[in-house]
Amino acid sequence: MLPIENRLRHYKDFGAVYQKGIRKNSSDLTLKALRHQQEPKLPQGTDNLESLRPTRIGITISKKVSKGAVVRNRIKRQIRAALRQMLPFISKGWDIVIVVKPTAQQCNYSQFLQQLEELLTQVEVLDGYSRGSLL
Repeated sequence: MLPIENRLRHYKDFGAVYQKGIRKNSSDLTLKALRHQQEPKLPQGTDNLESLRPTRIGITISKKVSKGAVVRNRIKRQIRAALRQMLPFISKGWDIVIVVKPTAQQCNYSQFLQQLEELLTQVEVLDGYSRGSLL
């Protein structure tokens, strides 16, 4: 499981990412990301990184991927595990939605990890990493 502060849970938050966010695609996943604006009032002496909200991540997977809930839940667990491993390297202040495509049924954990790293690098969400192997 992802920590509670890193979960995107509300319908309106998903809607905002879908409407205003940037989108990148891979063969099995689509990543939509929206950067938060900095808070207007910052107390003096505080660091800008500390003032940003933690990055929140949501996963959507439809019945087009699989009619069986067992398969959909397995895919979500694998993606969450990959994201949990990457979480220390992800910049703060982002809302991210990962949409799973029907071709993802054949993927394993390492393929999800590779695709997520590639997508997060394209959107420039990873701290200090560009096109290199993160893990």
